[in-house]
Amino acid sequence: SSLTALSYLGAVRAVPNYNVMGPAKASLEGLVRGLALEMPSHRVNAVSAGPINTLAARGISGFSQIRSEMEERAPLKRNVTATEVADTVRFVASEATGMTGQTIYVDAGYGISAGPSSNA
Repeated sequence: SSLTALSYLGAVRAVPNYNVMGPAKASLEGLVRGLALEMPSHRVNAVSAGPINTLAARGISGFSQIRSEMEERAPLKRNVTATEVADTVRFVASEATGMTGQTIYVDAGYGISAGPSSNA
């Protein structure tokens, strides 16, 4: 069987206006690793997504600006869609994977970028 948690980049990077949820998501990713050790017959993983334009995201102050900046800095030069995240969750949860205790990033490569944007 499989358990797949949903995380966000704020677990490992400072994200403006995300000071409460970031540490909570970091704890969730730690729980995923711990459960993977404690439940060896189950696959326990997390999928960490970039900013997705959802109804819930409308409550995040400056969300549109965050998405624009991430799109500019991501190697793929775009944001990911909810469908891409769902497809990744489906794959991670499937019997076809031999992974457990992992966090998979679906963020158009934004998480590997560092420093100021190339236009700064």
